[in-house]
Amino acid sequence: MKARLIGGIAALLVAIIGTVLLVNYVQNADRRALADTETESVYVVEKTIAAGSGIDKAAGAVVRKEVPKLAVASGAVTDLNQIGQKVAAVDLMPGEQLLATRMVDADSILGPARVQVPAGMQEITLKLPIERVVGGTLTAGDTVGVFLSVDDSATRSGGTQLTFHKVLVTAAQFSNGSTATSQEAEAKEDASSSALNSKKSASSNDTYLITLARSSADAEKIIFTTEFGSVYLSKEPATAVEGTSGVVNTGRLFR
Repeated sequence: MKARLIGGIAALLVAIIGTVLLVNYVQNADRRALADTETESVYVVEKTIAAGSGIDKAAGAVVRKEVPKLAVASGAVTDLNQIGQKVAAVDLMPGEQLLATRMVDADSILGPARVQVPAGMQEITLKLPIERVVGGTLTAGDTVGVFLSVDDSATRSGGTQLTFHKVLVTAAQFSNGSTATSQEAEAKEDASSSALNSKKSASSNDTYLITLARSSADAEKIIFTTEFGSVYLSKEPATAVEGTSGVVNTGRLFR
């Protein structure tokens, strides 16, 4: 009985020692394989990095590894300072080398409901009901006319004016922030469209978030009117004739 017990314990010890040796052998396999090979230290993706994500926001997503020089991909990142605040242009999968060519400026990842902001301009977002955004048909990339209306009850005066022409819409969303696609795009299953006349989210309440690109001075006027008056947007394409009769008030309304 004792002999069997001792034999069992001995077998268990042999198995444990064998397992430890095997694990050490496997762990050192890479080092042995690279012992006589010229290598270079590059960054390799450890966890999936979604398109639009920065390396700094994906903790532990990349690690530095020694790779045979012959296997180093063109553009492989050897220093994270090379990419700075750039984000992934596509999904990066575990095991692949981190490539500088797959990292782009964050502004380049705009999504289906955004367009690039012109240099020197700011973006402001207006939350407007459906009747003030051309029935909810505006799309990122459209240009609009901006009507400003102010009612000064203290002086019993007010007025409306088409103040800005062909203002670029840089984003168009439902009021809950979700992206909408056009009915035509749905029919064609085109995910790249961003018109607002599709099925609305249950929480949109027929209101929309319209983001405009404008200079600082113009943005001030639009924001002031949003706070103390009303803003309406018209769809004003490049072919539309620009013009205004000035400020329309009760004194000029029927002239």
